[in-house]
Amino acid sequence: MYYTYFSVFQMSIKSYLKNLLYQPRQLLSELQQLDQQQFQTAMKYLFNSKKEHLVSDFTRRIFQSPGVNRTLFLVTLDKCFLALSALDCVDILSQVLRVSAVNYLQPDVVGSLPNLLLEDAFRNLSSLFKDLYDRTSASTQRALYGWMNIYLCKTEFNESTSWVSAESLWILGRYMVHLPLEEILKISLNEIRLFISYDNATKQLDTVYDITPELAQALLERINSSGFDMRNTSTIYRLGLLVCFYDDLEQMDAAVARALLHQMIKCNQLRGFQAEVHELKSQLLNIAVQNQTLNDTLGSLSDAVVGLTSSQLQSLSPEAVHNAIATLNQVSGWAKSQVMILSSKYLSYEKVLSFYNVSQMGALVTGIGTEALHSMDPRELAQIVRGTMSQFLADLSPAQQQGILRKITASGDFSSSVKDIQGAFFKEVSLSGLWKQTGYDSSMLKEKELRRSQALYLYEVLLKFAFLFSTGQLVKGVTCQLIESMGTDIFLNNFKFFEMNLHLLSPYQLCQQGKCFLFQNSSIADEYDVDLLGNLICHLPPAFLHGRMSLKAMAAALHQFKLCQQLSHEQKAEIKYKLLQLYGSSNNWTAQTTLDVGQFIALLSKEELHVLAEKVYCLGMRAPSSNEIIKLAEANVFWSVQELKCMDPGTFDKNVELLGAVSGFNSSQLIALKEKAKQVWGSLPDWRSYQIVSLGRIALALTEPEIQELDLHSIDTISALSQQTEWTPTQARAILQGFLEDSGQTISTLKSFDLVGLGAFLCALNSTEITSIRTAEFSAAVARIGLLFCSSSVLRQFKKMTESVFGAATSWNGSILQEIGTIAGGLNEDELKAFDESLMPYFQQSAIRHIPPEIFQALSPAQIAKLGPANAAMVTGSQREHLDGSQLHSLGLALAGARSSSPGTQNSSGSAQEGQTPAPSGECSPPCSAQGKDTHQWALRCASTHQWALSVPAHTSGL
Repeated sequence: MYYTYFSVFQMSIKSYLKNLLYQPRQLLSELQQLDQQQFQTAMKYLFNSKKEHLVSDFTRRIFQSPGVNRTLFLVTLDKCFLALSALDCVDILSQVLRVSAVNYLQPDVVGSLPNLLLEDAFRNLSSLFKDLYDRTSASTQRALYGWMNIYLCKTEFNESTSWVSAESLWILGRYMVHLPLEEILKISLNEIRLFISYDNATKQLDTVYDITPELAQALLERINSSGFDMRNTSTIYRLGLLVCFYDDLEQMDAAVARALLHQMIKCNQLRGFQAEVHELKSQLLNIAVQNQTLNDTLGSLSDAVVGLTSSQLQSLSPEAVHNAIATLNQVSGWAKSQVMILSSKYLSYEKVLSFYNVSQMGALVTGIGTEALHSMDPRELAQIVRGTMSQFLADLSPAQQQGILRKITASGDFSSSVKDIQGAFFKEVSLSGLWKQTGYDSSMLKEKELRRSQALYLYEVLLKFAFLFSTGQLVKGVTCQLIESMGTDIFLNNFKFFEMNLHLLSPYQLCQQGKCFLFQNSSIADEYDVDLLGNLICHLPPAFLHGRMSLKAMAAALHQFKLCQQLSHEQKAEIKYKLLQLYGSSNNWTAQTTLDVGQFIALLSKEELHVLAEKVYCLGMRAPSSNEIIKLAEANVFWSVQELKCMDPGTFDKNVELLGAVSGFNSSQLIALKEKAKQVWGSLPDWRSYQIVSLGRIALALTEPEIQELDLHSIDTISALSQQTEWTPTQARAILQGFLEDSGQTISTLKSFDLVGLGAFLCALNSTEITSIRTAEFSAAVARIGLLFCSSSVLRQFKKMTESVFGAATSWNGSILQEIGTIAGGLNEDELKAFDESLMPYFQQSAIRHIPPEIFQALSPAQIAKLGPANAAMVTGSQREHLDGSQLHSLGLALAGARSSSPGTQNSSGSAQEGQTPAPSGECSPPCSAQGKDTHQWALRCASTHQWALSVPAHTSGL
């Protein structure tokens, strides 16, 4: 009888809760009004249903809703500890928090936690908070420490005795880093001895990533005073991350130094203080090699080997590198020049490149030259791609990847080769290469990353929507029209999938439908709006962030913004504006503020950054030290030219790659650093490839005569230089010419990996040279060439070469337009006019900007209206000046995202609402980028769109 009653109750409450699933504020209000008996019943339904197996699908949807999770958490704090047992309530809190983003666990909410709990409940709840430590903000961590402190500090103590015991340290776990310094210095030596003696203490101290040097050294002092021998290997092992701040180096022997270095391999996990760690490792390294040669000690130096200078690495024997490879291949943090030196040493000992010796190299594999990789047996290369090297493929340069791919695919069995290629490496497969393959299925696409052109083609081939859900990357090939026409239930049931793959979608694909009803009030008022938006918050337009997002919402959204991968400059500017409103002037920021702000500290202006830099160092007229260069990072821009000139040669040699990565150096500073390189390394013809590569932006200071002196025979050197984007045409031509002369090649002998490695230097080719490129090699590299921003005359020649691969331009489809990128900017007037309007969204944004104004004006109003908002936003001022009134009107419609009013067009999807337009699945921005009233009208229009089709239609053209 009870079971029947409870089942009926479950069905009614399920219906009731379903209506409130997307109204979390109302749900909170309703739950708060329940009496204790009703609350108990509701909690039993929600948290026991998994055991009953009656409505598990529905409860799963409940727990997947961030807004509902927040509501359940708050109502549990408000009512549960009065209505249920403390252990039951802790269990409920645990379930809610573990499946949530916990960004609603803010300091003010922590203040609502119960102040009186029995010991078991307190231990369970504190254990939960320890598990969630990394997912909470610095301010929340401090607040949770304060809550735990209330329970742990129960007894009166005199001023000389601390309340902190071994047991309380174990309970605090990682929260021990929030203990006051004076409290640590008072901890009883007996308690410290007991704590360190406990085996799990090492595990606990291994996780204190955010400890400060002051606290670490205070703990080291207490451990030393408690009777532990701080130079005993067993003690060193027990210290966890405290070894990163070890400061007793006087009269230390080499064995102890090596033991410390071995433990310090974990120090790269510390949050900050890497300059101090770097300095300590350097000191220990000097002790560890005393009275021994570097060749003899290399394998025992742990990851401190990354602190060796290029000249020290060059002094190593090939045999020493070979013998130490088991250590070297596990080390992270290598500079590119170091990897090149060590790889060369190792392979000079091995003599022959094989699957076995390459698989021993770990991260050092990225130092193998492109030509050497291409010379390997294709079967062994395929083994490497499938095996141990697979995790490092993404770190290879485009030229190296293309060299491997060219050899594998040229072996004859392209079908099996394609199946072997995994991860980001698959993105290098050309579209024309995919055309050669047959028998595709969704299983062979798993664990492969796709370019949009590949996804568009493969989606057309597979033509089954179900594959979308089994192969995440294929979502890039799903058109906006398909998303628009999905039924509400279908969309919401699968929204978790879309959200998981949000980074693969364009902003327009998700903003266009689905959760757009959230904007019906045209604002983001509080944390509930932030919860419901989820990852979509990354795509809010700058104007919306500025005027329609409250400070309360921004505080809740900060954690979510930190996860956004591609925020625009304008979005970042608005986030900075809100941060300054929240936290005040950056002059007054505390250490905790900078932790909460995280990477958004980079949004500060140079002047604001300078103020923070001065807090680290007051830069006077003196030479920069290694420590300062590491600490200042981008703030190294504030060294004067004279100070850079005064730099010690050893300091430059040790930190050249850090200096070469600073984006803000002006031309005078770069020249000073280039001259320092000449002083340290000698004359230009003697510079080695790894030295040229290590220069980074400093290479931009090289003059044309200096470039002619360099040895530029290696495509790997050229590939590294091509990563810089500020070369003048004269410099680019000199580098191109230098490579051809030093490598003994002509344009007609270049392989696909040469073309990829040359990168932007291809823009320096003349028309005759371009026509001499071999078609097969161009075909394999066309997607990379389509990323280049070359002149119109060069793009026209590349367009002619593209026709030799894909046929006449008038026959190109959407996947080809996506594949060739900026090369589409080389189309002539007649070719552009001939494109069907449905293909306009498939142009990459960069291609739109590169169409000359006199050619762009050939587009019809109907074609312009179909560009989509992102492509329309790329139209330049000079292009606009060549458009007539009807074309400008169509451009406005494209920017606003309107479809039905587009001249000469019909609503092609049937089931979609009027006023919506397809947009590319390529890099496009939402119609919410329109300003002011337009955004408001779009939001209202979107909010009223609920009559979506209940079936999924066949694939339609347009993105």
